[in-house]
Amino acid sequence: MKSNPIGIFDSGIGGTSIWKEIQHLMPNENCIYLADSKNAPYGEKSHEEILRLSVKNTEFLIERKCKLIVVACNTATTNAIDYLRNQYTVPFIGIEPAIKPAAINSKSKKVGVLATKGTLSSALFYSTSQNHAKGIEVFERQGKGLVELIEEGDLESKSLRLLLNQYVGPMLERGIDYLVLGCTHYPYLIPLLKEMLPPDVKIIDSGQAVARQTKSILVKQNLVNDADEIGRHQCYTNGNIEVLERFVLNAASHVNAEYLDF
Repeated sequence: MKSNPIGIFDSGIGGTSIWKEIQHLMPNENCIYLADSKNAPYGEKSHEEILRLSVKNTEFLIERKCKLIVVACNTATTNAIDYLRNQYTVPFIGIEPAIKPAAINSKSKKVGVLATKGTLSSALFYSTSQNHAKGIEVFERQGKGLVELIEEGDLESKSLRLLLNQYVGPMLERGIDYLVLGCTHYPYLIPLLKEMLPPDVKIIDSGQAVARQTKSILVKQNLVNDADEIGRHQCYTNGNIEVLERFVLNAASHVNAEYLDF
């Protein structure tokens, strides 16, 4: 079991931002990454459809003997992770917007959250905001269209810049000093965001925290791969294989990307 892979899935290539943090923290671990690009974005889908796709992705990874599964999608986490934990014995790690550290550290007491519709409208997001953002003004913005543009692989396009300005501008006018990225695709926008944001506005995403939590669970369950060799990584997509390759092939050694119609 120790040498079995960590499974990671997302509605496309966004969750590779989580995979990169995991393999950076735990270079000896093997990973299988599943990009359901054909159905991206999940944020516009119904709860029932998100649940169905999450089950399908989970069973794909379980069939490949994954010892732990990271739901590297905010929308899938908020809509499906409780169900998945009840249905399967494999440990699950979820993703949710990092509102807590932003709320704790905000000096202006104003925090922006850029996320998908499916995340912002979920019960889990609501409870997280209620529990951790008391006394904080939280400005939510749905990043409609951003996932689709990132899935095309062009992170410098004029359309992407225009949308980001449209979504982030009103938050800056309200005086936010923290911007929480509530979608695993969005860390790929950080270079553009840093051009747009004043230096006193800090960006928070969940990648490093998720990697640390993954390691913690592996340690607790005695599942850490104690082999000496560097881990191997198999990445699958049902979308554009060239886009997936662009995001993963130079990120680690021993990486293979493959198109699979699932």
